[in-house]
Amino acid sequence: MTFVLKTSAVAGVLAALFIAGAANAAGKIAVITPYLSQPGTQFYVEAFQEEAKTNGWDINVIDTKGDVAAAISRIEDVSTQKVDAIVINVDPAQVAAGLETAKAAGIPVFGMDAGANPLLVTNVTSNGYAMAADTAAYAANRINGKGNVVMFVFDAFPPVQARGVIADAIFKNNPDIKVLERVTPDVSDGGIADSRAKMEAILTAHPEKGSIAAVWAAWDQPALGALQAIEAAGRQDEGIVITGIDANPQARDAIAKGSNFEASMAQDFKGIGRTTADAVKRYLAGEKIKQSVLYVPTKLVTAANAKE
Repeated sequence: MTFVLKTSAVAGVLAALFIAGAANAAGKIAVITPYLSQPGTQFYVEAFQEEAKTNGWDINVIDTKGDVAAAISRIEDVSTQKVDAIVINVDPAQVAAGLETAKAAGIPVFGMDAGANPLLVTNVTSNGYAMAADTAAYAANRINGKGNVVMFVFDAFPPVQARGVIADAIFKNNPDIKVLERVTPDVSDGGIADSRAKMEAILTAHPEKGSIAAVWAAWDQPALGALQAIEAAGRQDEGIVITGIDANPQARDAIAKGSNFEASMAQDFKGIGRTTADAVKRYLAGEKIKQSVLYVPTKLVTAANAKE
């Protein structure tokens, strides 16, 4: 009888230790991004942190402030620190060396609006192809399939590069639409200021009324910069149609006011953060995630629903 009691006691202690160990098994997660200055990135990182708190995780958010090369070294750093998972918000192809280090260390890496890659467990994002199709089609229809279009793109980041590909295809499918300029702004300060400066130069080079029919931006910051340039030049009454993607608060305000900024796509940034956290939780619990990309729904925002 005494032996049985001792065995039961030992079993209870071991069970308690196992449960405690399991609770702490996935405690350390590193989130690495060069783009924390972007509002969308801020929103989904915050949502990820909220979910992490619920899960009892210890989160380390690392902002390399636009420096992609620094992201590689930080991935390597946290890999040697034996974190339980890494979440990146950067083109996987640009940080492949860091991802290889994580793979060698046996640490799973997840993309949060990053880009699909064999070195990632999965990438959680919005459907960039669909968003670009909706906004480019909106612009093309608003200008009746005719006129000069200025495009603001950023091919260095896969989710945004994909948007440009689709917009290009839609504009090319309208023979009377000409892409006047394809601009890549400096995003180190968020992208508004440089986009405004570049749009000002385009307006100066094309001063005639009607010489620019629309501005298609792959995300909201360039659209807002273009709007500022158009208004500063006193050309807001020419009917230049502006579209963006993200529907951030500034964009929604501009759209609701009935400015030239007419439409944007609302991404569920908090949904991206929450879904990424859920993917991490499921994987660390032993589930195999089959999809290389997990899409979170989006919707078109115009003056009709900008205040919703």
